[in-house]
Amino acid sequence: MAKKDDKLAKAAKNGAEEKPKETTVEFLSSLAAVLVTGLFIITFVVQAFEIPSSSMENTLLIGDHVFVNRIQFAPKSSWLGPLLPYRDVHFRDIVVFLHPDPAQSGIYVVKRIIGVPGDRIHLRNGVVYRNGVALNEPYIDHDADTFDPYRNEFPSVPPTNDGNMSANWFVDLPSYIQGDDLVVPPGHYFAMGDHRGVSLDSRYWGFIPKENIIGRPMFIYWSFETPGDQYRKTSWGERILFMGKVVLHFFDETRWKRTLKGVR
Repeated sequence: MAKKDDKLAKAAKNGAEEKPKETTVEFLSSLAAVLVTGLFIITFVVQAFEIPSSSMENTLLIGDHVFVNRIQFAPKSSWLGPLLPYRDVHFRDIVVFLHPDPAQSGIYVVKRIIGVPGDRIHLRNGVVYRNGVALNEPYIDHDADTFDPYRNEFPSVPPTNDGNMSANWFVDLPSYIQGDDLVVPPGHYFAMGDHRGVSLDSRYWGFIPKENIIGRPMFIYWSFETPGDQYRKTSWGERILFMGKVVLHFFDETRWKRTLKGVR
């Protein structure tokens, strides 16, 4: 029995000795593969995005940091199509997109899709009607909603160019009205913020072209108490001050309960 055990131990030792060690070149090659894969995911699959304003409260708060799925709404690839979960933008999807107003070119915005191509939209007393049916929208925050004829009776009340409205939309809006409704044209979407009383959305700058849509927020990976005007502070000095605040108050001002919360 002892001889048998000795043979097994010797065989195990030989097997261990025969296993080649990873060389420096192989290690660097593996590390490079991981880095390239990570870079691909960050560049083409997901994108980090910070919520800058209160227009989507209470679904998304100022200071929420989300990962955006860039693949889902992208143009379908002929060779990757069967492997990736492509789909069209749906009613009630929350999307991140490039602002359609040329005056705000390059700015990323997040809103909820209320109208898809062909839909007929109007509001009465702040209630949205889609194709003649009043929407049940439990996600809406009405806390700052005040009576505003244009905002709450859209599009039956003529707009006033008060500075909130895009100049192009002020001119183009009447051409999309049929009867009491605004009709969403092909290849475009009508979006609104969940915080209806403060949201500047498609009522003020028009439709979102399909090609402007970046993707869909998946979940919140970090949330930090952030002032409402922080996104306006763009100087290096102001950014450094805020970074200092984050370092000092990371633990007590992080909204831990929102970590990994899905966005719906």
